[in-house]
Amino acid sequence: MATHKSAKKRNRTNERKRVVNQRSVSKIKSSVKKVLSTTNKEDAEKLYKEAVSVLDKGAIKGHIKKNTASRKKSSLTRHLNKLQPSKAEAK
Repeated sequence: MATHKSAKKRNRTNERKRVVNQRSVSKIKSSVKKVLSTTNKEDAEKLYKEAVSVLDKGAIKGHIKKNTASRKKSSLTRHLNKLQPSKAEAK
């Protein structure tokens, strides 16, 4: 257990950072899952745009690695390209 004043402060700041990082990684995972679970192309495009933004922000802040973000964006793009346009879009 920390006994010095500076060590106690360090524990407090580390805990705050851990919570923020955990929230960010959770947001990244859920935004990716939303895109992958969508079958409607219109909705998927909107969610894709949001997911790419979240991935880029996470990579910049260091919550995930740059190549991981790139790999996930590539996977999402492939999924989006496989989706067929809906009946309303075709008309």
